Amino acid sequence: MDITQRVAANRDYVVAMRRHFRMHPEVGGEERETQQKILAELAAMGIKARAAGGTGVLADIPGKPGGKTVAIRADIDALPINDEIDQPYKSLNKGVCHACGHDGHTAMLLGTAKTLAAMGSELPGSIRLIFQPSEERFPGGAEIIIADGAMVGVDAVLGAHLWQPLPVGVVGVNNGPLMAAPDEFTITVQGKGGHGSMPQDTIDSILVGAQLALALRTITGANVDPREQAVLTIGMFKAGEVFNIIPDTAVLKGTVRSFDEHVRQAVFAQLEAYCRGICAASGATYTLDSIFGYPPVVNNPAVAAVVAAAGREVAGVQVQEVRPLMVGEDYSYYQKLAPGAFFLVGAGNPAKGCIHPHHHPKFDIDEDALAYGAETMARAALKLLAR
Repeated sequence: MDITQRVAANRDYVVAMRRHFRMHPEVGGEERETQQKILAELAAMGIKARAAGGTGVLADIPGKPGGKTVAIRADIDALPINDEIDQPYKSLNKGVCHACGHDGHTAMLLGTAKTLAAMGSELPGSIRLIFQPSEERFPGGAEIIIADGAMVGVDAVLGAHLWQPLPVGVVGVNNGPLMAAPDEFTITVQGKGGHGSMPQDTIDSILVGAQLALALRTITGANVDPREQAVLTIGMFKAGEVFNIIPDTAVLKGTVRSFDEHVRQAVFAQLEAYCRGICAASGATYTLDSIFGYPPVVNNPAVAAVVAAAGREVAGVQVQEVRPLMVGEDYSYYQKLAPGAFFLVGAGNPAKGCIHPHHHPKFDIDEDALAYGAETMARAALKLLAR
């Protein structure tokens, strides 16, 4: 039986697992029932596994002695969002939903495990299964499960993300930067409050904050080399409570996304300079709190080429080069320890109502994507073991 036949035989299993996890979602750090279900499913396959990284799972599928070890990672946590899909597999946990596709990631890795474990002595090396918790909750679960042994002895690492913007049947591969470093900042402007009828006696924090909100958006256009990529956006601006009082404090929160450490530091240096200059000119003071998130996801070209070759062998799949995305992913920590590639599995399909973006309460996937992703993953892992 070849890989295509093995994956096809496991298709209903993978769909059933995806629906189970969609119905029973748990947020990062609380994936206890998810963990127990994964352990039970692996045990039923004859795969030895253990709890790791708190609420995660690690397991090995042993192959021929002396062979390589390829790790495959899936994230297992859900989001604190109400599920609004009209499907029998709608979340049973109020206020928690797999609105990003991690239910599918978990199911695909279980399906891949089932496929590869059945090969027995045909497996040219070992497979490390990493079911990672807390991807959605910064600082993420990757570093925690890595500290628990996830990458010990690993020669290459694979990961995938179901991706609604791509149509089902497309596998998106990139041989370099794929996802950005997701950094955060909070600016607190301290002015001097007073009555709205006497602005001359105040230092208007709203006015200072508004100038900052406008000025900061120019940083990436004016101070970043146009050949580089960076994004700075403001997502929150809060100040004041009533219509006739000028508040003494304004708070702005935003994000910076970049792929290069030099660009990252340059943007934050300019952010500091703008805060310092605008506040000084207005007589206000400020504090700037910066939180540097995950490193960027940068694919190893050789491993990415293997994934692309694997995808081209899957019937019904079109391999497509994808442009870098400004979203972040803690998968980047695995790539620091072994050559790796992260790829996208198209899951959108308007004909089935799969049109809502990630993190939307009506987010859903075309479940045909699960078999495409599982087969691409299995084929890529085998190619890396045999390389």
